[in-house]
Parts: sequence; structure tokens; C-alpha cells
Amino acid sequence: MASISTPLSFLSTTANVSAATSSSFTLFPLQPKRHRYPKSKRHISKVSCNNGGDDNVISKGNRRDVLIGLGGLGAAASFTYNPFAVANPVVTDQNSCGRPNLPAGAKPIPCCPPKATNISDFVFPSNQPLRVRKPAHLVTGDELAKYKEAIRLMRALPDDDPRSFTQQANIHCAYCHDSYALDSTLPPQVKVHFNWLFAPFHRWYLYFYEKILGSLINDPTFALPFWNWDHSDGMDIPAIFTDRRSSLFDAKRNANHQPPVLVDLDWNRRGVDTSGEVDKNYAKVYKCIADVKGPACFFGSSFQAGGGVSSAAGSLETLHNTCHSWTGDPTDPNGEDMGSFYSSGRDPIFYCHHSNVDRLWTIWKEKFGGVDLSDKDYLKSSFLFYDENKNLVRVRSEQCLDQSKLGYKYMDVPILWKNAKPKPATNKAQRAALAPTPLNPPNLPLVLNSITSFAVKRQFKSRRKEEKAEREESLVFDVAFDKSKDVKFDVLVFWKGDPMQATPKDREFAGSFVNVSHAPNAKDTTVKYIIGITDLLDDLEADDEDNVEVTLVPQYGVVPVTINNAYVSYDECSFKK
Repeated sequence: MASISTPLSFLSTTANVSAATSSSFTLFPLQPKRHRYPKSKRHISKVSCNNGGDDNVISKGNRRDVLIGLGGLGAAASFTYNPFAVANPVVTDQNSCGRPNLPAGAKPIPCCPPKATNISDFVFPSNQPLRVRKPAHLVTGDELAKYKEAIRLMRALPDDDPRSFTQQANIHCAYCHDSYALDSTLPPQVKVHFNWLFAPFHRWYLYFYEKILGSLINDPTFALPFWNWDHSDGMDIPAIFTDRRSSLFDAKRNANHQPPVLVDLDWNRRGVDTSGEVDKNYAKVYKCIADVKGPACFFGSSFQAGGGVSSAAGSLETLHNTCHSWTGDPTDPNGEDMGSFYSSGRDPIFYCHHSNVDRLWTIWKEKFGGVDLSDKDYLKSSFLFYDENKNLVRVRSEQCLDQSKLGYKYMDVPILWKNAKPKPATNKAQRAALAPTPLNPPNLPLVLNSITSFAVKRQFKSRRKEEKAEREESLVFDVAFDKSKDVKFDVLVFWKGDPMQATPKDREFAGSFVNVSHAPNAKDTTVKYIIGITDLLDDLEADDEDNVEVTLVPQYGVVPVTINNAYVSYDECSFKK
């Protein structure tokens, strides 16, 4: 029996999963029962910024270093979860920066930073005062006055000053829209989205942005607020950003999403915009943070230096994407400012949004047992940023893993979503009572222009607790689409009923694939979407099933999305503490 494809007017279905029938394509990669990879590449362990006492020095001769930042990209080799793959070093410099690859209709802009004659290695400041980042909705009085004055002074700087508001906004443009060229034999361009560079790049980005603002008002204790959209009191756009007379205001925001409208972290762009739901937002954050164990599922895939394009956004980035789209101006063809990566840095709320994303990285580690990546290609990846003294500084990812060494912390705020674990809509007995409709594997490639259900074969089932701890089972989709277009589709597993009624509050709601418009490079159209499902299958009493019943629900996207492959993996998210 073929896979089921139904139009968006779909009302309900009752289907069950049976063993997948044979087909001409490979539905899942062959995997022996024991680990395929050496432990040195499988294990992910906690690391600090202390690298043998050599935190402040970067070896300039290390060919494995990734030099990414304002001004250049140095030699790089990337870890791909396959230790037998040969890494191709990436070689470029600040002279390689050119015009960004922008979507149709966007005004041409130069995103490259000013050239520098000297580059210094980052040294942790000594005796620096602690900077405490507070929720934006709690910033008032003198703190607000300082923040507005700092942004006003940054806006007043000449555009060619690397500390200026224009240059700071262009950092994001350059690294999301193909300004930096790579060797012609390698993937198209450097990117800090859909891979493991997302978290460290943006942490460093905020660090220097914050330091520049503090220096402009001569206050080394100045701390960037965070948009606390994971707390009921902070889910609307903070009031400090809504005053049209303020330096914090940006005109290119969604007029329908102003306070007291709450952000919808599961925004589907359907019908008249309504306020988000607190409980649904909590469930979404829980799913993307507390529910994620494997680093690849949290941070994203490795940055591929060669051998074709295969990237994947982590759950942290996916969660952050919806806020971008929700905030941007829908009357603009490309959703400027927050709704497109080349323009998002022009809105001051961008930095407070990312401050909360950075905070959630810390929470994932400190509260939910998350572990940082320990692969050398990740740790040695490096970026260039201009500091508050207009010096071009080289930093490494490993130097930012311990935020206390960077001199800032987040104000303690109750984590109201920590117990918001979604509950199953049905249990095993209820599913068995429904009339089963066996599903076949998908007919790949599959153009996702309607709700589609199919079976994905599992290799192992009813694994021991130790095996589950060692190897996270995950659903993997190879997705092809135009990256210049906003796209969202949801993934449901073992869902009974109307897929359009499923929400993040349902355990069967496995996750959402969300893309925000960025570089529309024709050679870089395929990415992976990886969802850890070990605990999910246990909660649904489905760990003894031969297949995973999958339903894909397209939500928005101007162009078709193609699923080139769908399979279960035991290595994409695997890690060991």
C-alpha cells in the first residue's frame, strides 16, 4: 500500500504502522549492532575554556583551525560524524569578502567590514566587573536610559567605523548571505546557520556588541538585556522597544504583533494573527531544550569543509527561527528587518532575542545535563570581531564555552517551562483500538505539498536502557528547498486524528522544521532535519514497534519542499557524557 498524501483540508485519519515492505530504494542506512565509529569520535564530553592553560593563545599554524569572522576565514577541517571522511581545509582571508548573495528585491548593500592591518589573539580581560543581563521587560529607569543612550551613540558613529550600528548589523549579513568566498572545490560559502557554528558565533557576536555599547557610555558594567520570551511575563515584545522616539525602535516589525500580543513560538501564518498561548509556548521550549540530549540535535551538524553540502540546524536554532519570522515586517517582500537574516541586525531587538537564545544554551547545560561538543574542529573554530577599541581580534569557540570567563551572567528567572513536558494524546491501547491502516515507506523523493503519512523502518527496538543512553535514536530527513524562502513543516509520530489539530502540547508532536530567509545559493539547497526520538517512543509506549509512523504537515512555504530521504539513525545524535 502506498504512502498516504492528503490535501491541507484533511480532516482525520486512522492509521497504524506495519513492517515496511521491500522497495527499490534504501529507507535506512545499514548499521551493525555495535558502534561503527571509534570512541574518540563518538564521545562528546564537557569541556571548559581551559585548554591546557593556553586559553589566550591561538596557534597560527594549525591547519585545522576555522577562521571565521569579520574579515576572513582561515584554514578549516570539519567533523561530520564519519571519522573516515577526509577533511578539506578551507583557506581564505579578509580580502575574500564580497557582495552578499541577497534574495530578489533586496536593496544591494555592502556587508564586508573595514580592512585591518593587524589581527590580535583574544586575551581574557583581567579584573573585569561582572555584567548581569536582565530580562528586557524588567529594564527601567537608569538602566534603560543607559541602554538607549548607548544605542544612540552607536547609531551616530560613521558607517565606516567598525563599532557603528551599520557595521554591527552587517556582521550578520556577511555570514548568512555568502559574502565570504571559499575555495571553488568546496561548498559554496561560509555559514553560521544550519550547523554547529550557530551557538558560539552568536555568543561572541553579542560579547563584542555588548562591550562596544558599554565603552560608548563609559560603563564597563553595562549588560545587554534579554528578551525573556520563554516566560509568561516576557512573551510580548518588550515595551522598551516600542517607543517610536527611542533609539531602540525599529519600524520594520509586524504591526499585528505589538504588545499585548504574545509571541507564538509555533507560528503557522494561518488566518488572522492571534496572540500566542503561554502553555503552548512552554511546551515548545521544553521540546527544543529540555527534551534534547544529543549535541548534534541541539547545536546542529558540523560545518562541512568539503565533500558536498549536508547541514542541519539544531533545536536551539530551530526554536529561535520562529521568533525572527514572527517579529519581521510581513508587508516587506523579504520580511525585513527581523524576518530576514541579512537585515535582522538592524533591529535592536535582534540582539536581545539572541541574548535569550544564548541564555537557553546555558540553561540546557546547567539544568538539563547538556554537554558541549568536544571535537577539535569545533573547539578550534575561530572568528574575527572588532572590539570596543576598533582592534580586530581572533577568538576561538572553546574560549566562549564558559560564559563566566567572558565576564557576564544571566539574572535568575524562574524556568516556568521546566515541567511542561508534553503529554500523549493517545496511549498504546487507544491506538490499537483504532482501525489500523498499514503504511508503506515513502515514495522518494517526495514533494511535500500536502499532509503526508508514511512508515519509517527501525533497525532496533526495545533497546536496553544502557543502549539508549549510549545511542540516541533519531528521525532524519534530507530536505531540499529554496533557502531564500521561509518554510515550516511539522513532524508528527503515531498521531491519530486530524494532523492540523496537533500542537506542541501533544507528545506526538515531534518537532518543526523552520527556515528563515537567507542566502539563496542554488548549490546549497539540501539540509538535514534531525529529531531525537528515544524518550518520545518510550512515552508513547511505542519502543516495541517495527516502524515509526510519520506524518508531515506543511504549514507555509512559497515553493515546494522535497523530502529526498527519510530514515532512522542511531548515530546522528549519539553522545556520551
